[in-house]
Amino acid sequence: MRAIDTPLPGVLIVESPVFDDARGSFVEVFHAEKFAGMGLPVHFAQDNHSRSSHGVLRGLHYQLEQPQGKLVRPITGIIFDVAIDLRRASPYFGRWTGMELVAGDGRQVWIPPGFAHGFLVLSEFADVSYKCTTTYHAASDRGIRWNDPALGIVWPLSSGRAPILSPKDATAPMLADAQLFP
Repeated sequence: MRAIDTPLPGVLIVESPVFDDARGSFVEVFHAEKFAGMGLPVHFAQDNHSRSSHGVLRGLHYQLEQPQGKLVRPITGIIFDVAIDLRRASPYFGRWTGMELVAGDGRQVWIPPGFAHGFLVLSEFADVSYKCTTTYHAASDRGIRWNDPALGIVWPLSSGRAPILSPKDATAPMLADAQLFP
């Protein structure tokens, strides 16, 4: 198991070897001692699981109070996962990184507190698991518009088709109008 840096400091790809044989495969997705050794959290307060069809975009979400760190991996399917630094004091404020995550390849992404998170489903469907460091806090739930030109996220949309969004995500504020971290 190893941690791989991304262009945003703190956002890490956690890669574990996948062991395949005639029966199928095995991968270790969490190991407290190994996570601690990589500087990652070893306590998670909530586990979430979503199932979405092709073209669904979930995000870009964050919580102002009780900000969540998230460990994200697809259980089935393929997603394009995005993290955005929303800490005003950070030299990386407003920057994003994105990566394709494929179920079963041993890769997951760690997104620390202070970042917004979202993903686009690239396969027919995807089941996504994300472990969170704090519980959901509805009163401080916030979002940023997925297509804010100030962010310039390059989503891999099929043939220019618009993503499938929840009403909340479709009307999320632009970065300039959002409540953010100090």
